[in-house]
Amino acid sequence: MSALSKIPPDWLAEFEAAARRPLAQRFRYAFVRTYKPVLDDARYRSFDSMEEYRRWCEDNLPDWLGYGRV
Repeated sequence: MSALSKIPPDWLAEFEAAARRPLAQRFRYAFVRTYKPVLDDARYRSFDSMEEYRRWCEDNLPDWLGYGRV
């Protein structure tokens, strides 16, 4: 059984349709802008140390963003 035969037909049709689109259009659809609370609210931030940055992340960012310590 070939690798292509394992792909569901509707997925394959969508891939083939996307491959026919112009590159500029494919790039436009490839990236989804997602608002990240707190991170996107300031133009930039700077920290004197990595420890200060990590502490700021823990104190200010929602856990689901994944910037907390493990």
